[in-house]
Amino acid sequence: MRYPILSVLVVSTATSLMIAPPLHAAEPDTQGIKAALAAYHEALNKLFTGDAAAMKAVWSHADDVTYMGPAGGMLHGWPQIEQYWDRQAAKKLAGKVDPDKVHVVAGQTLAVVYYHEKGEHVFAGKTQPVSIRATTTFRKEDGQWKVIGHHTDTLAEYLKK
Repeated sequence: MRYPILSVLVVSTATSLMIAPPLHAAEPDTQGIKAALAAYHEALNKLFTGDAAAMKAVWSHADDVTYMGPAGGMLHGWPQIEQYWDRQAAKKLAGKVDPDKVHVVAGQTLAVVYYHEKGEHVFAGKTQPVSIRATTTFRKEDGQWKVIGHHTDTLAEYLKK
């Protein structure tokens, strides 16, 4: 062998890399994401009473945000979504919905939460049950989880309008 010390060093390094425990990135902030989801639903329930401020606070104000809610349609960008929340708050829809069967898929700066929204709302003066599938996407911005996307099933009573 021409370079015995170098050969031993290469073999030793390769062996130690093969048997060393894998390095893992920091664990995702699952509790923080669940807290952000709870804050989103608290804001949604406040919106039903006519107060849009909390909903505006939980959303990212970026141009890449998207909303596809139970009335159908698709909104892109914070200006469209902010106007939508203002219109919804003005209606004072009443009701309450909460997340159920929550499943979180998270990285360090992005998280997707799959769940059911369950509760009730008032439509045309009648209380109606709500049970729809929902997906909310969060992005960490300045250390806080902000909503960048929300998508639900449609509610039939909205589509009949």
